[in-house]
Amino acid sequence: MIEVQNLSKRYGDHLAVDDITFVCRPGTVTGFLGPNGAGKSTTLRMLAGLTHPTAGQATIGGHRYTEIPNPGAQIGVLLDASAQHNGRAGREVLTIAAQTMGLPKKRVDEMLELVGLSPKEAKRRVGNYSLGMRQRLGIAQSLLADPKVLILDEPANGLDPAGIHWMRQLLRHYADRGGTVLLSSHLLHEIEVIADEIIVIGNGRIVAQGQKEELLAGAGTFVRALEPDALARALSVAGIHVTPATADGFTTDADPADVGKAAAAAGVALLELRPGDRAGLEDLFLQLTAGDQREALAPAPAPGFGPTAPQGGQA
Repeated sequence: MIEVQNLSKRYGDHLAVDDITFVCRPGTVTGFLGPNGAGKSTTLRMLAGLTHPTAGQATIGGHRYTEIPNPGAQIGVLLDASAQHNGRAGREVLTIAAQTMGLPKKRVDEMLELVGLSPKEAKRRVGNYSLGMRQRLGIAQSLLADPKVLILDEPANGLDPAGIHWMRQLLRHYADRGGTVLLSSHLLHEIEVIADEIIVIGNGRIVAQGQKEELLAGAGTFVRALEPDALARALSVAGIHVTPATADGFTTDADPADVGKAAAAAGVALLELRPGDRAGLEDLFLQLTAGDQREALAPAPAPGFGPTAPQGGQA
C-alpha cells in the first residue's frame, strides 16, 4: 500500500507540492492527474526516494523507499523511459537489473516476451529505440521482480493505440491479482477506462480524490422552462446559482427538489427537471484545474493566425 501524509516539497520560493495526503490500496489502479507543473512528477520522485520531502512523508508498505532492502524487488518504478543507457542493448539493460535484484536470467526472456520486444529488438542498442520501445523496456524492467507496487509516470507516452490497449490490459490484470498501481498520465480517456480511484492535483495541492464513479457521478440539476428568463430570476431570488446550458435550460449544483420549489413559488412552468448527467473525466479535470492551465492564461490567437490553407488544391 502507498501512503502519502502531509507531503510537501519547496524549491526556494516555489512550493511544488503543498501538504498532500492520499492512499493507494492493493487491488486498485489509482490515476494521478494534473496539468504540467502541478506537482505530479515531484510527488512520484519523493515516493521513489529520488527527491527529499521538505515536510511530511511518503511510504510504501509502511516504509520509505530508501529504507526498503532491495526495493526494486518489491516496487516497480518507471518515471522516465528516456533515462535508460543509450549504449546498452535492451536485453543488457534487463540483465543488469535482474542481476542487481538477484533474479534468475529467465525473467529477462519472460519480460521481453510480455512487453512484445522481439529477440532482434532486444539486441539493439537503446539509443536506436523509438519512444514506444523505450516505454516497453521500462515497463519490462519495472515488472522484472513481479513487485507488489507499481509507480508509473506517463507509461503510455509514445505507445500507439494497440500499445495503449495492451498496457491497459496489463495493468488491469496486475491490479486484479492484488497489485497496487499509481499511474500518472495525460491520457484522460485511458485513466477513465482503467482507474478505480482518481487523484487530481493542481498548483501542488489535491483538488479532488476518491472513487472514479463517485467523482464522475452527475451532481446538481438540469432544468428547462417555458420562460427561461423568469426561471433564472426565480432561482436567483431563492439563492440558487445557475449556468446556461441550452437556449431554455440551466444547470445548477442545487438539489432538484429545491429548484422545483423555487420555480413553483414564482409560478414558472417547467418543461424539464432532472438530476445532472454523469460528468466525463475531461470535463471534471478542466473544471478542477481551471486556474492551473497555461491555456487559460494565454490570449486567444488573432483571426487568421496560423498556416494558410493550401492553394491550388495541393495537399
